Amino acid sequence: MKKKVRKRSVFLAVASILLLSGCGGPKEQTASPLREGQSDLAYVQEKGTFVIGMTDFAPMDYQESGTWTGFDAKLAAAFAESIGMKPEFKEIDWDKKTELLSDGTVDCIWNGMTMTGELQENIDCSEPYLSNAQVIVMREEELKQHETVKDCQHMLFAAESGSTGEKLLKGLNYRYTAYDTQKEALQSVTDKEADAAVIDIIMAGYYTKEGNAFDGLGFQILLNDEKICVGLRKDSDLTDRINHFLKESISDGTMEKIASQYGIEDAVLE
Repeated sequence: MKKKVRKRSVFLAVASILLLSGCGGPKEQTASPLREGQSDLAYVQEKGTFVIGMTDFAPMDYQESGTWTGFDAKLAAAFAESIGMKPEFKEIDWDKKTELLSDGTVDCIWNGMTMTGELQENIDCSEPYLSNAQVIVMREEELKQHETVKDCQHMLFAAESGSTGEKLLKGLNYRYTAYDTQKEALQSVTDKEADAAVIDIIMAGYYTKEGNAFDGLGFQILLNDEKICVGLRKDSDLTDRINHFLKESISDGTMEKIASQYGIEDAVLE
């Protein structure tokens, strides 16, 4: 039986949204891996590989029998093949994603990445292709006592370092511990090292289903509404190509077909 997700309590933390869209200026420029006058497409074609930056974030990107798979992994691999490149997946430190992109360690960030104003100042962002949200995940027995954001103010939270969830917690001025991945943040709640975690609803919905890794956890409080995009180097000529690829994948039904394999077809944007 599929566990129901209660969504009646939707709370927007206004200060947190402002933090996401307006705080911080552009970071110091990192030396580009491209030669003067060289395009991004020419650069990856010269290498022969398209390096995709991601983290272990099911159902978007995760390992199965030693191979990276997932909704975003399949989309990214299909795009690489569409430009005649071999896809290469590279697990990254999410907190350093923009630097790793700018210095050429990876050629894109394709990992359920939330589009924010701060990101758009530092990198190119594709057109959004999925809807998302940040949710508070806690042990199921705690749900009845914690139905609003205010109910949770005494809790010790967990969040992925550098994530939107961490920024929201900072904006709320709630206590939290930062972890390397969202999965580790969830594990800390299961292990009772933290009372709750703030993570993406796509991941929360996947992992808390009955029979999955964290089916003893649940969620009912949404903190915001988000959109997911692909990140590229600033002024990359690959941005338009990815936008075209995403648009075609939506219009011909390919994206919805892949999304249905992971139970996230409702998140696909029209």
